[in-house]
Amino acid sequence: MEKRYQVFISSTSDDLKEERKEIMQVLLEQNAIPAGMELFPAADEDQWSLIKKVIDASDYYLVVVAGRYGSIGPDGISYTEMEFRYAKDAGKPIIGFIHEEPGKIQADKSEQTVERREMLEDFRKLVKTKPVRFYTNPEGLGSAVSRSLTALITSRPAIGWVRGDQVPEEGATKEILTLRRRIDELQQELEATRVTAPSAAAAFASGDSTVELQYSFFGSPTNSTLDGTDFESYSDHSWNEIFANVAPLMIDEASDFEFKSALNSMLMVATEAEAERTNNRLKGTYLSRFKIKEHDFNTVKIQLRALGLITKSTRSRSVKDQGTYWTLTPYGDNLMTQLRAIRKPSAE
Repeated sequence: MEKRYQVFISSTSDDLKEERKEIMQVLLEQNAIPAGMELFPAADEDQWSLIKKVIDASDYYLVVVAGRYGSIGPDGISYTEMEFRYAKDAGKPIIGFIHEEPGKIQADKSEQTVERREMLEDFRKLVKTKPVRFYTNPEGLGSAVSRSLTALITSRPAIGWVRGDQVPEEGATKEILTLRRRIDELQQELEATRVTAPSAAAAFASGDSTVELQYSFFGSPTNSTLDGTDFESYSDHSWNEIFANVAPLMIDEASDFEFKSALNSMLMVATEAEAERTNNRLKGTYLSRFKIKEHDFNTVKIQLRALGLITKSTRSRSVKDQGTYWTLTPYGDNLMTQLRAIRKPSAE
């Protein structure tokens, strides 16, 4: 369907008639729908309510700043600035067009008092917080608007408007809505099945079954990194214990580094507890630098994926970020709750 985009034009009025005319001509040539001050013969609170509705209905917002600040609204700022602030808060794609040589604007189109010139300068600075283009005459402004709008539509395509005869007929619309409801129902059914273990998981070790994890660490009697010994060790841990330790990190998502760090912390706690329980040579020793063997770390990842507890995160991120991130499945979230949530005391 062919779309037409509505563009709100914001500026002072009497001093920029030629500029606004040029912009409207450009927009019409690009099959866009211009909207702006011409629709509102007076600026008051009732008109302001209408202006906000028109900005809401527009796809893009253009503001032109030259030599005048504009009539002041009830908030103590000009209506042009009110429009800009409203469009900015509404998240509208904005481009500003600022006169490049304000000192050359004729006197009757410029502010005459110091106070008004200061308000205009403050507004210029505010507009520059968004992408801006500079112009010196109406023709140059029209050319800048044409290029800028084309680029903006390409980079930030909006909803736009279509002709009524291009909208699907009522029967087709009802069928689409019916199919969408069915899709929602099927998605809900799929989510419900995901809170239980996948059928293939029955073939894999889980729960209280244990696995031997090998790791290295550093022990120092003096809490010094210069005086100590490197150790190699191993310990047995159940899959429930392993998952209970790493799962909270994945409520949102966790990187490979965070995943491994959680396992290293678990191994440190287990080693310290074993030393205290058996009174072995490590008791009272400062332990640090725990590092699970890479082979065993990969085994843990594979096992938790096979059990349907974790999955790779699909969240969008920078192309420079090549890391691997993990998140809980609905089944994993449910099992984490069972393992980690504190239960109320049973009645005596």
